[in-house]
Amino acid sequence: NSMPKHLFKSMTFDCGKEFSNWRSVFNSNDIAIFFADPGTPSQRGLNEHSNGLLRRDGLLKTMDFRDTDETFIQSVASKRNHIPRKSLNYRTPLEVFLSCIDKDILSSLI
Repeated sequence: NSMPKHLFKSMTFDCGKEFSNWRSVFNSNDIAIFFADPGTPSQRGLNEHSNGLLRRDGLLKTMDFRDTDETFIQSVASKRNHIPRKSLNYRTPLEVFLSCIDKDILSSLI
């Protein structure tokens, strides 16, 4: 796995089945893992807010992404990654990501 370790200090999961294999991905990167208590979305407030924004953009909770147009998904992701966020000191997620990535790693991803 080539995820740069400095990108994430920790990850907080809920009890969804999509996180059942968390050990294979995150322990290899030495990231602190936390689990939210069942029924407490407030423990993951920023995540819940982000999910709401994605729902507003048309990415519904019930969608099967295997059946969703890739161009539409990419357009929503691009829109959201270019909006400044208070939690990022009014920088965009893309700006923050690019500031954390080594230029050689970035060029190998393109």
